[in-house]
Amino acid sequence: QVQLVESGGGLVQDGGSLRLSCAASGSILSLDVMGWYRQAPGKQRELVASVTSGGNTNYADSVKGRFSISRDNAKNTMYLQMNSLKPEDTAIYYCNVFNAGYIYWGQGTQVTVSS
Repeated sequence: QVQLVESGGGLVQDGGSLRLSCAASGSILSLDVMGWYRQAPGKQRELVASVTSGGNTNYADSVKGRFSISRDNAKNTMYLQMNSLKPEDTAIYYCNVFNAGYIYWGQGTQVTVSS
């Protein structure tokens, strides 16, 4: 089992910034892919960004140029730097990892952007 703990969510004004963190612990073997997903009220969960163990990144079109994903393999931690936040970024953000053939989810952290 892998445990994921997210932190860094909160309330921010339009145009502001937040940094999310996701710390993984437990039976960590490879953490092949780590990613952030988000789910807004009434909408499906969607991929925000992902990063492989080799550092390759992928972003949703809606966040390109504003969000930056990174990871510290030594700390088994992933980050999401979110700049120029918009009200439409309001959602619960979930950490997701693919570890040795299994997928794990964090409990989620609320991000609210006020206009």
